[in-house]
Amino acid sequence: MARKQKEVQGDKNLGNIESALSRTELFIEDNQKMLTNILLGILAIALLIIAGNRYVLKPKNAEAAASMYMAERYFERDSFNLALNGYGTYPGFLDIMDDYAITKSAKLAKYYAGICYKEVGDHESAIEYLSAFRTRDLMIGAAAQSSLGDAYSEIGEYEKAAAAYIKAVKKYENSFTSPIILKKAGIVYEEVGALEKALEVYERISREYPESAEGREMKKYIGRVEAQLATL
Repeated sequence: MARKQKEVQGDKNLGNIESALSRTELFIEDNQKMLTNILLGILAIALLIIAGNRYVLKPKNAEAAASMYMAERYFERDSFNLALNGYGTYPGFLDIMDDYAITKSAKLAKYYAGICYKEVGDHESAIEYLSAFRTRDLMIGAAAQSSLGDAYSEIGEYEKAAAAYIKAVKKYENSFTSPIILKKAGIVYEEVGALEKALEVYERISREYPESAEGREMKKYIGRVEAQLATL
């Protein structure tokens, strides 16, 4: 009896599947023209994207990189105003962002512009550009976030500075920059009296990066904070 019920149930399920397939086939038959147009539209969009990358974006990226060459040289020479604004026929980073908005060079120019503004003392503009910068590169990303923290620190926004430093380590962790940036965070925490957080950061440097220059000097920082905590 149970076997017969299973067979009936199986036949019913099979019938439901066949019915669903029939409805699908009927829908396709009734809407074949529309579905064909949709597929052709998707194909056309894909071809446009491929063509755009090959014939528009790729040449534009090459042109932007060539145009930014002198701005990068000015940056390397610490000529930050020239790097920002350009000189003569040579565009600066601000021009690159305006003229080549969709390119990789324009995105990188945000980072350069942020650093330039920080170096000339315009910390609000530095924060604007560094906050807008995005990258997957560990070293550049860490440098950008660290510089953002520096800019916040310069204007007395210490909580935001510490948050930027911690984000730099969390998102762009590496053995070279992370202990340096964590040390900055610890110093900021000390500055605002957040001694327990400072101690936590210093102990993390000592524990996770013992071979770094920062790791080797952490005993004195830890001892200093512990002494302050003992007096509270």
